[in-house]
Amino acid sequence: MEDEKTMKKSEQKRNNIKNYIKRYWQLYALLICPILYFVIFKYGPMYGVIIAFKDFNIFAGIHDSPWIGMEIFKEVFASSEFYRALRNTFLLNLGDLVFSFPAPIILAILLNELISVKVRRITQTILYIPHFLSWVIIAGIMYQIFASKGVINLIINAFGGQSINFLGNNVNWVIVYLLTGIWQSAGYGTIIYLAALTGVNPALYDAAYVDGANRFQRIWHVTLPSIANTITILLVLQLGKIINISFERPYMLGNALVSEVAKVISTYVYQVGLEAGRFSFATAVGLFQSIVGLVMLITVNRIVKKMGQEGVM
Repeated sequence: MEDEKTMKKSEQKRNNIKNYIKRYWQLYALLICPILYFVIFKYGPMYGVIIAFKDFNIFAGIHDSPWIGMEIFKEVFASSEFYRALRNTFLLNLGDLVFSFPAPIILAILLNELISVKVRRITQTILYIPHFLSWVIIAGIMYQIFASKGVINLIINAFGGQSINFLGNNVNWVIVYLLTGIWQSAGYGTIIYLAALTGVNPALYDAAYVDGANRFQRIWHVTLPSIANTITILLVLQLGKIINISFERPYMLGNALVSEVAKVISTYVYQVGLEAGRFSFATAVGLFQSIVGLVMLITVNRIVKKMGQEGVM
């Protein structure tokens, strides 16, 4: 009897699913394009990961290249250049986490506190603009500002001061790198936080005001707790990318004088992969980077959930 009941329930469930699909088939049809996109452009290229375990020859192809197992990884972990790139990637991302991550939160709160809607819109538009500039243009602007004969040094010289080597000194270059990242991303990053702030119940602000809370106290005790889940989710994603770094920003802003701190995983992969033609080595480095990023994401997500916050998975 129990088996029959179980079979009837499963059959009824299948029929319900079929009826639901027939009823809303248009929604499922809309999924075809994004699914194909991920299959073709995201999951399909994963086949090339096996290059990391082969002595890849571009003329022989992936399939016919000889299998060498973990030899490439042994070479990667024995390379001092790899550890330098890994260290720089971690430190620059940590700097972005400390300085760039809070910037859009602060901006979103300040914009939310503006009474004039017109001023808020104009300010938002101005802050969004840098996000839509390519890193080639941004790097050109930074060189015009911080070069030895750039705007800032010309002003310093005009007042009788000595020029500052912003782009040729390691410490100064890191500061310029972080400031550029804040300028480029902070404005656009406020979109998510402003969307989260629209969901805050105005009655909470009114109650806090009645209780005698000033504006700063209302921000601290009402605004921030209300968007805490959003901040946590974005923080988890950011920590998951702690050793993943974009190629354009360090490549465009870097130069030979600061290669000690400017060489990161992405530029290192480019140099050993495309410039030196060592595709197996570059793939092994990229695979290691992806695995560590996945482990970091899962670990941080579990820690956040144990702390009582919502995670990303």
